[in-house]
Amino acid sequence: MRQPIEVRLIASSGYPHDVAIAARGCAWLKHHGYHVNNPDILARRYLRFGGTDAERLADLHAIGTGAPGELTLAVRGGYGLARLLASIDFARIAEQARASGTPIIGHSDFTAFQLAYLAATGGVTFAGPMLLADFGEEHVDPFMWTHFEAILRDPAYRIEVAAPQAAAAGTVEGTLWGGNLAMLCSLLGTPYMPKVPGGILFLEDINEPPYRVERMLLQLLQAGVLAGQQAIVMGDFSNYRTTDYDNGYNMDAVFDYLREQLDIPVLTGLPFGHCPRKLTLPVGAQARLEASGDGFTLALTGYPTL
Repeated sequence: MRQPIEVRLIASSGYPHDVAIAARGCAWLKHHGYHVNNPDILARRYLRFGGTDAERLADLHAIGTGAPGELTLAVRGGYGLARLLASIDFARIAEQARASGTPIIGHSDFTAFQLAYLAATGGVTFAGPMLLADFGEEHVDPFMWTHFEAILRDPAYRIEVAAPQAAAAGTVEGTLWGGNLAMLCSLLGTPYMPKVPGGILFLEDINEPPYRVERMLLQLLQAGVLAGQQAIVMGDFSNYRTTDYDNGYNMDAVFDYLREQLDIPVLTGLPFGHCPRKLTLPVGAQARLEASGDGFTLALTGYPTL
């Protein structure tokens, strides 16, 4: 039987909306060999945040200060990291994280930290599950859990995605980066937006209808971000509604339009985002993307493991 893996929670955005879900997430992790060592932060409340700005900033600055190999896990997304970016000592966190070998994991609003961390230090984090949305589910998704455990223990991980594509894309290599589309757009024009020429950019969002998604994609396109990539890979875009006024204008139409604007592959079907069935993806790692009409594979290297 392996030794329990220590988990440090960070409540850098919203607070748990249901303490029972948070407790269930902690219990599920414990049952599967992960020990949450600071559950007290789950009780913090300040306005709509998981603590005051000072408390949430302290969470981030404590990354990497625990036991070697301690896993850092975001509690939830929501909103709040934008308030902290100017005060975060990214170099300090990167030094602590490298020394301790801690994987840093989260998504949604946590994208702001991940991209700012990449821009400031080149440090690799993981876009992946969080305590409430994933481990606190009544039925934890087996696909998510399998890939979460596997990539954290394999320094060279390969993912196969079976999803028909509009066109075969061939093979490209570059830095894998991205996350929540709205958060990427919020960082444009700031020092927290990483410059990743020749990268492989993955994107996802929730509660955003097609026209809003297209508007954000056009913002990235017109800012010169998209054309500088080797490929764009679309994850989950869910929980939105269209109306009669849309007249057949749906998310597929948005992606088709984007393909017309770019000379690079735009792939769809990546299992990642605000959905139970999600991969764990290393933001800032190296990736080799091989695509065909039937789907694509990602071969990943250059990220911390347990």
